[in-house]
Amino acid sequence: MTVLETAKKMIDYSHGNLHDINHFMKVYAYAKMIADGEQLDPDTQKLVEMTALVHDIACPLCRVKYGNTNGKNQEKESAALIAEFFKDSNLPQDFTDRISFLVSHHHTLDQIDGIDYQIIIEADYLVNADESHFSGDNIKNMYDKIFRTETGKFLLRSMYQNCLENETL
Repeated sequence: MTVLETAKKMIDYSHGNLHDINHFMKVYAYAKMIADGEQLDPDTQKLVEMTALVHDIACPLCRVKYGNTNGKNQEKESAALIAEFFKDSNLPQDFTDRISFLVSHHHTLDQIDGIDYQIIIEADYLVNADESHFSGDNIKNMYDKIFRTETGKFLLRSMYQNCLENETL
């Protein structure tokens, strides 16, 4: 399965929910940009891009089951959905297992264990900060405590310079 095939399948999976589609496509764009900037090897690049596309796969289920898309509920419901989504792909099991792990932890900031995880956290945050109108304090806190990649930090500084302009970053 290619990144393009994953994107097409995820768009179809979203049943015309433009908010969901636009969200994961924006996260994909930032994740790809950060991964490019961090010069990942091709396999990790593909893993990051595919994870970004499917990172919110549990949102439709969570809306029905819980009435919201709370991050912890998404994490709880993701593994089974990821397994089903990739079951007929030609991807190695360890590859889809890592996607499942990342998707099942993409709202957990205190267990980041690799550059792939770091990039997913940063890309999703860049989109969520805009969509959810995060405060300047929240943005500064994320910059100081969570963002680690040079490309992600550049993007956050550039996009939210008004929030961070009084800081020496």
